[in-house]
Amino acid sequence: MPGPTMQFWQEQFEQGRTLWDRGGVNPQLDDWLASGALSPCRILVPGCGSGYEVVALAQAGFDVTGLDYAPVAIARTRKAVDAAVAKVSLIEADVLAWQHVRSFDAIYEQTCLCALHPDHWRAYADQLWYWLRPHGHLFALFVQFLRPSVADGSIAGPPYHCDITAMRALFFEPRWVWPKPPYPRTTHPAGLDEVAVVLQRRD
Repeated sequence: MPGPTMQFWQEQFEQGRTLWDRGGVNPQLDDWLASGALSPCRILVPGCGSGYEVVALAQAGFDVTGLDYAPVAIARTRKAVDAAVAKVSLIEADVLAWQHVRSFDAIYEQTCLCALHPDHWRAYADQLWYWLRPHGHLFALFVQFLRPSVADGSIAGPPYHCDITAMRALFFEPRWVWPKPPYPRTTHPAGLDEVAVVLQRRD
């Protein structure tokens, strides 16, 4: 399988090579919560990492499921959840294989897509669509990290650059409803940007 393995991510956490980790909640999530764009519901956080957003959502009244296939990530999230006295469901599984019993009202996609090799993006996009209920919303932060080698045709990552044109092809109409641009943009301490888009799943 191309791209990073579970062992790769396990080692990143264990060895402290977590440059993607802000050390706290993404400010765009705070904006979505403050504006009411994202209100309490049943929500999934794939690739939950250290669990900052899982805890913030649980504290805001959401029914949260955190999903990650690196055991150390689930352990970190569980510790953060316990410390916050927040009630959530945590699942250690591969996002490309995990099946759910009940659909979610919303999904918060922040770092999972950009951590997957682009060869797996189509399968992951299909998973996101199946996990959501009809008319549910995908709150996505598409990483913008255009390394020089990408201009020559190389696939470099993680994180992998999520070009907005490629995202429109991946999350295509009529399966998804796209809002009109411009889209909010946040900066990251690691030197990358994230474009925030809220997509709605059609029937």
